[in-house]
Amino acid sequence: MQCRRGVPAVQVYGLAPDGTAAMTVAKGPSTKRRPRWFSTWRDPVVETGGVGGGLPAGTVSMVFTDIEGSTMLLRRLGEQYLEALKEHRGILRAVWEEYGGIELGTEGDSFFVVFPTADSAVGAAVEGQRRLAGNRWPGGERLRVRMGIHTGTPGVYEDDYWGMDVHLAARIAGSAHGGQVVISAATGDVARLPQGASLRDLGMHHLKDIPEPEHLFQVTVAGLDQEFPPPRTVGMASSLPVPANPLLGRDPDLVRLTGLIREPEIRLVTLTGPGGAGKTRLAMSVAAELTNQFPGGVYFVPLAAVTSEQVMWTSIAEVLDVPPRERSPARLASYLAHRSLLLVLDNLEQVDGGAAVVAQIIERAPQVEVIATSRRPLGLMAEHQHPVMPLDAVAEDSPAVQLFVQRVQAVQPRFTLGPANVADVVAICRHLDGLPLAIELCAPRVRVLSVSELLGRIDQRLDIASTSSVTPDRQRTLRDTIAWSYELLSPEHRRIFRRLAVFSGGADLAAITAVACDASDPLDAVAELNDANLITISEGPEGRSRIGLLQTIRQYAGDELEETAEADAVRAAHASYYTGVAENLQALRESRHNTALDLAESELDNFRAALTWSISADIPTSRRLCVALGWAWLMAGYIAESRRWHEQVVAQTAHPSADLASCLRGLGNLLLLQGETDQAHEVALRSLEMSRALDDRPGIAYALTLLGTALRQQGDVHAAERTLEEALELHRHLEDKSRLARVLGNLGGVEEELDRLERAEALLRESIGLYEVLGDVYEAAVQGQNLAFLLVVAGRVAEAGELVRELARTILAMGSPSLTLAFANTAMNILIREGDPVGAAHLFGAEEAMGERLEIANPYLEEELEEAVALINGVMSRQEWEDHRRAGRSMRVEELLGRL
Repeated sequence: MQCRRGVPAVQVYGLAPDGTAAMTVAKGPSTKRRPRWFSTWRDPVVETGGVGGGLPAGTVSMVFTDIEGSTMLLRRLGEQYLEALKEHRGILRAVWEEYGGIELGTEGDSFFVVFPTADSAVGAAVEGQRRLAGNRWPGGERLRVRMGIHTGTPGVYEDDYWGMDVHLAARIAGSAHGGQVVISAATGDVARLPQGASLRDLGMHHLKDIPEPEHLFQVTVAGLDQEFPPPRTVGMASSLPVPANPLLGRDPDLVRLTGLIREPEIRLVTLTGPGGAGKTRLAMSVAAELTNQFPGGVYFVPLAAVTSEQVMWTSIAEVLDVPPRERSPARLASYLAHRSLLLVLDNLEQVDGGAAVVAQIIERAPQVEVIATSRRPLGLMAEHQHPVMPLDAVAEDSPAVQLFVQRVQAVQPRFTLGPANVADVVAICRHLDGLPLAIELCAPRVRVLSVSELLGRIDQRLDIASTSSVTPDRQRTLRDTIAWSYELLSPEHRRIFRRLAVFSGGADLAAITAVACDASDPLDAVAELNDANLITISEGPEGRSRIGLLQTIRQYAGDELEETAEADAVRAAHASYYTGVAENLQALRESRHNTALDLAESELDNFRAALTWSISADIPTSRRLCVALGWAWLMAGYIAESRRWHEQVVAQTAHPSADLASCLRGLGNLLLLQGETDQAHEVALRSLEMSRALDDRPGIAYALTLLGTALRQQGDVHAAERTLEEALELHRHLEDKSRLARVLGNLGGVEEELDRLERAEALLRESIGLYEVLGDVYEAAVQGQNLAFLLVVAGRVAEAGELVRELARTILAMGSPSLTLAFANTAMNILIREGDPVGAAHLFGAEEAMGERLEIANPYLEEELEEAVALINGVMSRQEWEDHRRAGRSMRVEELLGRL
């Protein structure tokens, strides 16, 4: 230790830079000035007294340095440590002198040097680090020196400096790591960097004993170490929790939110979304990205346990470490008015008056910005909402699946995603709606269950409890999370929310009015539930709003509904309403086929729910639904499912009714499509007998039409002709022109098989004419393609080709799988006769594969195959045909038809 001449020896106790206790003892006079800062400058003790002067006053730049880990270095080097220390001092003193520095103190391995300019201080530090890095040290060691620089106006007393600027410079040096140069914003603002140096923003930091946070920068030097741990400070000027896991699937959200916060005119952004969607986690990540944007810091304020306005003010004050005397709302607002900071206010939905607190902050603290998380918007004019949606869960590389795998591997490190389990994992994530909380609750169960077993127990997802001991009570289970939002609703809105559980796949406002609301207008209730993020709103057919529930939330609503006495009544109202919808759509399809089909497909899940309930609870309603929906299942391509519903309905009772007879006919049609002709014949006879017993003339006519078609497919063409002629005679005395047109078409097909082509054409053209008058575009197209096939049979291939190309766009626009298949068969027969065997083979294979996928049988497949092979004889070999046919199986029928 070196002392100033004439100053008595003293003992100074403190903390050495490496954290060990230190005592320095002044042993006698020296020609070097002894500073008030010893090697203990991390916890300085200022010595008073002394004489002298001549130091530069005003603005100066102060540099503090010391060797990182000097005690450990001493232990490793032993006596060689003195040699290293001497070289270290020699290198740095030479640099200080070159750059005009005034060495105020050297204590052990530390320096305190003052420079007249920031340029010279930074230049000296950079050059010093370069020379230290290039030196060969004893024992092959690497001596690493940390340096801190601050520019200020310290006071001058005798021949030394004093004041907070000196303390700040020392604290900045104490925040650095070996080999690193850290400077204050004051230095960074005025210093011109030497060549090869640049600044890296380290953000706002709290330094020990310094009341205000300091903005720190690293001087990065080309060719030297540039990556260092975070600065050794009391902490960043923030109170953000450190997330345990990386954020997944939120990159677009991060980009949008950080962009919003950076907009000067945007002061409040609210992250809304259902419980467990990940609002808090996303808000923390956004705030972390913005730490360096706010000189006053970034602060996270948890409010889940807060219910009142006053307690919210207190919670904010506690996080900001505001003195107790400044914690009244008025004083705290005044305190915030002079600070530039970001507040993350987490879980605001239950705070009574929470929006008022935010409004006051926005109004009275112009440099404060707010990120709020809430299950409902705050409703403030300054608010910008950002809905936080569940994670995408559609495929194995989706964020939801990645999160599931990440959480499983946290408890079962050997777990991998592979062909054996990927489908189950994706299914689990879909069942959990991609909700991060739901995934985080379920995934750890893979410790004791296989993925497939977990999928089998997914209906218990609401009650799977967190395995973490620190999970908030409101998120211990998914049920707790949803209940948190549910309990905040009024009794009326709870009742409507419960009733929404009966809807499957969403509903429009008309349905909600009829089934779930006691009032005539559900708009207020829907708005409240949407604000609470308990429902989703999307655009349905014809631009109508569609209200839905996530599966997890719907399960909760259903459980709550079952606890009431109104569950059966609500489900009955739902089934009755959707039976009416189905019957209206059945009537609409003749004039507006595509619209009716779009509307029907949007409600298929509700039809399924209504059928499921009514089959066991209301047989008459189930029959009406079955009758009304037959066309929709067929047009949408759900042949096998439609058959299952028909079979369940007709199995309930044998009590005769017109609806049951109609269900039997619908079942018979489906059996014919699937090639089960004998069963279809039996069902048609049963329907005919029932209609005759009921003296239901229309039913008798319809049943005869079905029976005649079944007879035709059984090969009894003459019996089919007699039966269909009888059906035609009955239909000509009925008012149902659509049914008449249909039997005309069916009889035309039989006449074609009997080689009565002129009559067949006349019947088909009469059928088409009736449908055109009725405006039934779909059925007109059906009979149009039948006519095209008849023209092929009659050898009028050119006419057939022209008709098919006219019909192609209309039929493809219909989107009916059964019609598309029939049309493809007709087009294939035309192509092969027009001299395009390759196109015909491709279409044959594509049609064949499509029929298999839809479980629609082609009873004439073998016959058509042999006819095709005969037609290509001499043009293409059988093997070439088969090759092209196989290639066609991987093609889409619609795409091939689009090329006609």
